Amino acid sequence: MKLVTPVVLALALAAPLALAKDKKKTVPEILNTARFVYVAAEDGDIMNPRLFPEDREAIADVQDEVKDWNKYAVTLNQHEAELMMVVRKGRLVGAQAHGGVGIGTGPELGAGYPGSRSPADPNSRSGGVSTEIGGRAEAGPVEDLLRVYAVNPDGSRGGLLWTGAMQDGLSAPQVLLVKQLKQQVEKAYPPQTASQPAKKP
Repeated sequence: MKLVTPVVLALALAAPLALAKDKKKTVPEILNTARFVYVAAEDGDIMNPRLFPEDREAIADVQDEVKDWNKYAVTLNQHEAELMMVVRKGRLVGAQAHGGVGIGTGPELGAGYPGSRSPADPNSRSGGVSTEIGGRAEAGPVEDLLRVYAVNPDGSRGGLLWTGAMQDGLSAPQVLLVKQLKQQVEKAYPPQTASQPAKKP
């Protein structure tokens, strides 16, 4: 009976260690092995004229912070990326209006826009004028959001790998959400340091 107690005690102490070894890392390995990242907002990339200005600024700030991290190379082509970072600046309600007028020499100008004449329209005429007036409103969380997705081989957005939310977390110069991601990746996969050459006696 006396021998049973130490054995049970040893097993009880060893169990948590075994579980810790078998426990999977909370940070997916692709966040360590990937080399190319594409940064965009939910509504599109930095070149999209309909982006909210604060989202466009967040894309640029995240790109700069990723370059400073020096782990990933930023690509402007989603099809070249292994990871996609999607940003959204916090706002309770956002509103945006857009409009434009175009004057051209052919009936094709402005085709497809509200108020434009179709080339198939018998009343269409050369030198048409096209107009576009619109707006949109958006409501959402007040915190800044950063989501990291895998990119599928065909270039489409894949599964969600990491997400973070923080007040002003996408604001320069700190861009704290990228720093938070960096901290978690480097904790799960410590950077390999170059071994120092042995000193000669």
